[in-house]
Amino acid sequence: MPIRLPLADDEPPERRDAARNRDALLVAADALIGECGVDGVTMEAVAARAGVGKGTVFRRFESREGLMAAVLNRSETAFQASILSGPPPIGPGAEPMERLLAFGHARIELNLLHRRLISAAGRAGARSYAAVSFTAMHVRYLLTQLGVSGDVAFLATALLAPLEVPILEQQVEIEAMHLPRILTAWDDLVRRVVAG
Repeated sequence: MPIRLPLADDEPPERRDAARNRDALLVAADALIGECGVDGVTMEAVAARAGVGKGTVFRRFESREGLMAAVLNRSETAFQASILSGPPPIGPGAEPMERLLAFGHARIELNLLHRRLISAAGRAGARSYAAVSFTAMHVRYLLTQLGVSGDVAFLATALLAPLEVPILEQQVEIEAMHLPRILTAWDDLVRRVVAG
């Protein structure tokens, strides 16, 4: 196995106890979000649930927004892992069309589930360029596998737009669209783009 040298922008390695505290805090935050919703989660409650002092939470995440962003980032990392190595149809092994449809369904459901968390994370939770690039590259890859012609980068952006939280909130909260209708509309949009 080759040795990996650190890059200039790599974060320094975490001490074992710091990593353990970080994991305990994120697990506690996840549990509290599940029990009382995002709005009910305080730094004090997370510290108490994790069995650490409140100062540890602030030192680690700086603010409630920072904590919510870390919870969101953990979810994003798990989502990306499911695409790279999870079971089909979202992971490798399924046909490209099946993967693309599954990707959209998973992204819609995840964004609707986490819309309050995304809002609570504020600017700290704005999806990183890396996260946005990952989803765009994945959709471009699948479109290319499907033989889609035209400006694949632009078409990928067009497919990703309806999966974003502001659009989903508009559909769910203002237009009273239910999830099955949104998923069916995504499938229809994908098939139209692929059919060209």
